[in-house]
Amino acid sequence: MVLVLDFGSQYNRLIVRKVRECGVYCELIPHDTPVKEIERLAPKGLILSGGPASVYDKNAPHLSKKLLESGIPVLGICYGMQLLAHLLGGSVAPGHKREYGRCRLMVHEGDSLFRGLPDSVICWMSHGDIVHSPPSGFSTLAGTADVPVAAMGDSSRRIFGVQFHPEVTHTQYGKEILKNFLSTVCGCSMTWDAGRSHWKIVEELSKALARGKAICALSGGVDSTVAAGLVSLAMGDRLTCVFVDNGLLRLGEVEMVKDTFSRLFSSRFVAVDGSARFLKALSRVVDPEEKRKRIGREFIRVFEEEAGRLGRTDFLVQGTLYPDVIESRGTRTAAKIKTHHNVGGLPRKMKLTLVEPLRYLFKDEVRIMAKSLGLPDRLIQRQPFPGPGLAVRVLGEVTPERLDTLRQADLIVREEIEKIPYEDRPWQFFAVLLPVKSVGVMGDGRTYADIIGVRAVNSEDGMTCDWSRLSHSTLETISSRIVNEVPGVNRVVYDITSKPPATIEWE
Repeated sequence: MVLVLDFGSQYNRLIVRKVRECGVYCELIPHDTPVKEIERLAPKGLILSGGPASVYDKNAPHLSKKLLESGIPVLGICYGMQLLAHLLGGSVAPGHKREYGRCRLMVHEGDSLFRGLPDSVICWMSHGDIVHSPPSGFSTLAGTADVPVAAMGDSSRRIFGVQFHPEVTHTQYGKEILKNFLSTVCGCSMTWDAGRSHWKIVEELSKALARGKAICALSGGVDSTVAAGLVSLAMGDRLTCVFVDNGLLRLGEVEMVKDTFSRLFSSRFVAVDGSARFLKALSRVVDPEEKRKRIGREFIRVFEEEAGRLGRTDFLVQGTLYPDVIESRGTRTAAKIKTHHNVGGLPRKMKLTLVEPLRYLFKDEVRIMAKSLGLPDRLIQRQPFPGPGLAVRVLGEVTPERLDTLRQADLIVREEIEKIPYEDRPWQFFAVLLPVKSVGVMGDGRTYADIIGVRAVNSEDGMTCDWSRLSHSTLETISSRIVNEVPGVNRVVYDITSKPPATIEWE
């Protein structure tokens, strides 16, 4: 087993998942877990996660030096590397410029972490502070143009640090770097297998839900469908799936969900039209956080009402994923990115007990689980869609008119990008309606109309992404169709920002 110590990184669970993918069992624990407890668990190695703090902050999370003297191999990532340098006598200070996103790493020593790797690789950075000089006994293993000490190591003490994030998919050879640490440095055997993890979840659900009835918040996406499938295996006909039309869905989505899931779950499927109440709750609301909270509260109230109609119901099943949790401040040391309607947007008082079987999984893991459950490809391959729906893609006030404009533009975006073969298609793509207007010329006359933004990204887990390099002809067709076919729109823009620094959704 390898333990990841949580210092608040948005990617800490991603580190855990990547280590498990390497065939080594891994768990995330608080950074201030007592040394005796860590020693009792007898890990083969420790990984210190990144985090939003600076090692010089008054209340910055720290680490017991006893762990660094225990002989357990250690890998510090980002803040974790800076903390190692700070505790062991090195120098940490703000960099001359911050680094976010892609960066070229030049490898100086390839005997440990970088064994078998090229001398130059692309890595993913997200930091402001840097290690100016490593501690005594450490060698500089790699650097970038702006960060001379981008990786350091002391082979005799088996303590290493990297300023970049090897756990994210956009770092070339990131998994190989982790494998080198796990095998070469820690001596792990790489034999752990997560192939049948869904049966373990079903077993745990069967025990936890041995009595009572449940309803599942079914959106029609892969996450809620897998959650419903797992709980259905555990509870049988004691589970009823409830789909709520909140008036914030894409064109044709309501009909598709009703048709698909009325056949999948037959008599245990209920569809509710709640569009009027959701739009009323969002009236004149422009703050994205408030939108999410109001949507979350309204969903819960609808489910509670439906539970009452179905007779005594004890549990509410949701397809919450770990990215939702950590962006809604799921750990003590993590910075809050945005409130997700199904996490931080939930009311404090609920009549139903929440059940979230996918709470610590990532999107790609859920898709693998969907295959093992035998779900059809057309469901598994659906691109992610936010729980708050188009409310967070209509920037500013949500009105029926603005929703109609966005629905028409979004359909065009989907129709054109879906012409691309599936294997070459972006991971997620959609339109957003901006809260500003621009001047244009149509039919020799002046217009002052809406702007549509187009977003297409490549990702595996939703934790990081890179913008998709759509062909110029695809972008041209999308733009031409939108301004010609969608009334009230005279300009189309394309978002070329990665995550970080942006998020995938605009709100």
